[in-house]
Amino acid sequence: MDRKYNDLIGDILKDSGEMDRKDLKGMGKPLPKDYVKRNLFQNFQKIAKDAGYLPYWLKLQKDIAIQLHNVSNEKELKKINKRIKEYNTVCPPSMQRSAITLEELEEVKTTW
Repeated sequence: MDRKYNDLIGDILKDSGEMDRKDLKGMGKPLPKDYVKRNLFQNFQKIAKDAGYLPYWLKLQKDIAIQLHNVSNEKELKKINKRIKEYNTVCPPSMQRSAITLEELEEVKTTW
């Protein structure tokens, strides 16, 4: 045995050729200073945002906004209000919205 320790992961990477890859961005360089300043969750959020990920509640918010602009009757508005209830259960508390009535529909279209 030529080593004092077992490096199982290193052996697997060596066998697969992953250790030989030199084309990876940032390979062999120190981590960026802005990466070190943030905590793990903030780093995840930045990576997810850069990759185009949208949380479910933001997708739902966009869907509701689109539906609001196309609503034509009370029945459709009831479906939208059900979706608003669902939205309120998954979004941050400061982003919660109230149910919509036909009378306030035109005003609400500008804020959604």
